[in-house]
Amino acid sequence: MRDLIVTQNITLDGVIDLAEGWFSPDDAADAFLTGRVTFEQMRSYWPHRTDDPTGVSDYLNRVSKYVVSTTIKDPGWEGTTVLRGPLSADIGALKAAPGGGIVVTGSITLVHHLIAAGVVDEYRLFVYPVVVGRGARLFADATGVPSLRLLETRAFRSGVVLLRYRAT
Repeated sequence: MRDLIVTQNITLDGVIDLAEGWFSPDDAADAFLTGRVTFEQMRSYWPHRTDDPTGVSDYLNRVSKYVVSTTIKDPGWEGTTVLRGPLSADIGALKAAPGGGIVVTGSITLVHHLIAAGVVDEYRLFVYPVVVGRGARLFADATGVPSLRLLETRAFRSGVVLLRYRAT
C-alpha cells in the first residue's frame, strides 16, 4: 500500500499561506496529488521552463501528477490524471496501486479533506523560522488529526527544520 504524504511549508505559528512570500520550494516524490488551483499554478510555471538549474521542471515533467477537479477536461500536462471523485474512492485506488509515496503539496482545501477522511499516513513539515500571524493553517480546527509519532528531525543551515511525523 502506498503512503499518502502531506508535505507543507509552514511557519512557526502554523501558517501555510504563502501570501507573505516567506518560502522557497525544494522537494521530491514518486507522485503528486493536488487540487485544481495549485495544479493550474504549477502547470503555468513549470512544464516548459528551460532555465531551471534546480531540475524541478524536469522532475515535474516526468513524475505522475494527479489533480482533483470536476472542471478540468484536459489537464494539458503529460503524466497528469484528473481525479473526478468520489474523493475517497480515488484516494483508495491511488494508495492501493503499485508505486512509491504520493505527496500532497499546497492545496490546503484538499489537505483538510484528506485529514478529515483519515487517509494521511505521514506529514513532512518544513518549518520556517518566521511568524506571519495570519493566514490559512494546516490544522485549522485541529479535528480529525490522529496521534502522530516523530520519525525525523533535520535542521538546515537556513534555519528551516524538517519535522516528519507518522500518523498512528
